[in-house]
Amino acid sequence: MAYKIEALPSSFADLGEGPHWDAATQSLYYVDLTCGKLLRYDYNIKRVFKTKIMGEDFASFVIPIEGKENEFAVGCGRRVVIVTWDGVAESCNVTGSLFEVQTNDDKFKDNRFNDAKCDPQGRLFAGTMRHGGDEFQYRWGELYKYENGKVTLVKSDVGISNGLAWDEKTKKFYYIDTTDYEVKAYEYSFENGTAKNPKIVFDLRTLDPKGKLLPDGMTIDTDGNIYVATFNGYTIYKVNPTTGEILLEIKFPCKQITSAVFGGPNLDILYVTTSSRFGEPDPAGNTYQVTGLGAQGFPSTSMKI
Repeated sequence: MAYKIEALPSSFADLGEGPHWDAATQSLYYVDLTCGKLLRYDYNIKRVFKTKIMGEDFASFVIPIEGKENEFAVGCGRRVVIVTWDGVAESCNVTGSLFEVQTNDDKFKDNRFNDAKCDPQGRLFAGTMRHGGDEFQYRWGELYKYENGKVTLVKSDVGISNGLAWDEKTKKFYYIDTTDYEVKAYEYSFENGTAKNPKIVFDLRTLDPKGKLLPDGMTIDTDGNIYVATFNGYTIYKVNPTTGEILLEIKFPCKQITSAVFGGPNLDILYVTTSSRFGEPDPAGNTYQVTGLGAQGFPSTSMKI
């Protein structure tokens, strides 16, 4: 398959993460996680805008809030806050707070939110991880659901809570804990937002028994195939989750591939974030667009509060 990879202009992030395509503004939103910054790629003018959230060290994800222009749910440390940004200004502010987690035990003080997405009904699923230290030893992360003002614990005993995707056709929820080296599929009720009966559908240890190939973010296309980003792997794997078959390996010029989302006017451009951490050389940290895949994704869902 003749796909084409191009870096978006001036799209660098130290740790690019959490890409979200906003159809209303034809914009790709994502974060520079460890710098407390939000970024917006404007598809129509082919330009990236960046803003610093004043007073915040982290910005783990950015998701537009339904019905609220210029308001976003953002993960800052163990809090999910509301940030107001016009998409252009070089600084922005926290203007509200939605909830905070893991406040009951001092061992969680260094935890932070990591990846998050909304299911097709607008429920927020957001997970935590230990920041610094050995995330593979201290499985102190958890996955939460936020719906109608209520926070529910979905899963504990998590190392690095990461990729999420849903398939309404097969009634599946896909989830990655990076420290498990695998993608799990859950039976999912779209009516009440509950997941059960996890099953491994893609095990990266079969490709790399030494455990250096780490699954990170994830998205899904309208045919039900999942796209798994690999930190340290230079690759996004397109996988049939029913059979476990790798359908395509999308190769990049940098190794720390963090996440992906479909966007563009026809939802057929795969936008991919990367990281330049730990001294990775250029072009690490750029955000890329992949065209010519012959696939389409689902619209990203804004958060209902």
